[in-house]
Amino acid sequence: MKVAVIGASGYSGGELLRLLAAHPEFECHAAIAHTQAGELIASVHPQLTGTYSDSFKAFDPKLIDDSELIFLALPHGESGKLIGDHEKAFAGKKIIDLGADFRLTSQTSWTKYYSGTHWGKWQYGLPELAGARAKIASAERIANPGCYATAIALSLAPFAALGARVNLDDVVITAASGTTGAGRSAKINLIGSEVMNSISAYKVGGVHQHTPEIEEAIAELSHQKVALSFTPFLAPLPRGIISSVSVRVTESNTEELRELFSKTYLDEPFVKVLPSGQWPQTNSLIGSNAAHLQVAFDEHIGRAVVVAAIDNLGKGAAGQAIQNANLVSGFAETAGLSAMGTR
Repeated sequence: MKVAVIGASGYSGGELLRLLAAHPEFECHAAIAHTQAGELIASVHPQLTGTYSDSFKAFDPKLIDDSELIFLALPHGESGKLIGDHEKAFAGKKIIDLGADFRLTSQTSWTKYYSGTHWGKWQYGLPELAGARAKIASAERIANPGCYATAIALSLAPFAALGARVNLDDVVITAASGTTGAGRSAKINLIGSEVMNSISAYKVGGVHQHTPEIEEAIAELSHQKVALSFTPFLAPLPRGIISSVSVRVTESNTEELRELFSKTYLDEPFVKVLPSGQWPQTNSLIGSNAAHLQVAFDEHIGRAVVVAAIDNLGKGAAGQAIQNANLVSGFAETAGLSAMGTR
């Protein structure tokens, strides 16, 4: 199947190109990156040397004429505008958007957290949520979840089965991400001299853009009001996310929660509940599409604590996009993907 990647010069775009090169069913025939048009792909993504010998191209509707599937790896706000400006070119094509433009149902939330035009809601692309896999497979346009949102939603989803015993409007989250999660554009706070030997908080006080995305996804699953207090941190590593999610649960214990999580994800190829006593590490997941989870019950305050780790460019972006593309295209969900990291 011929595919195109629009926004191919960024970190997520580069990871898409790497995964597509080894995919048994997809063939990337157009790597589009307007700001890098004319530059050799391998000069921007040296890890692809010997795999891609051609150059990035500027967007032209003709470049996607033969594409059956399109990945959009653009900054937030750009996907909706591009499709709106070229509706005929995108008509009838399967699209996986890695940006936020089509993730939110609520226009109010979009305005608060992103601003600009609210382009509507596409099918949310987190297959491991109950009932989502069939909906993704029957859709043509998929909103790929955010990286933090993926780790946190996977941590919260099993609690929906506890009904009134869980209080999802009192969820406290801390999470740390590697620098690639902020994109490739130059920013002073992301240069090596600023990041090395330092962990810093940012977007504190309920303003991180993934907050409403997680709340909407888990509210739909649990039929409860969901409210998060989310504090993100920037960690001195290129890629990876680790999150700690705390939820109030009545009359529980660690054994019950481990059984709940193990049952929820028993048949999932990419979500692994770790053995008792083992906790997720970001460096175990680099280059993979896996998520590692562990859960414990804090009896002192009656709260469950879930720790999750993913590769923000894998399960948090490009890997998940390939997983969704496999589903909408009717291929094996695991095609071209691995649950093994490179450590």
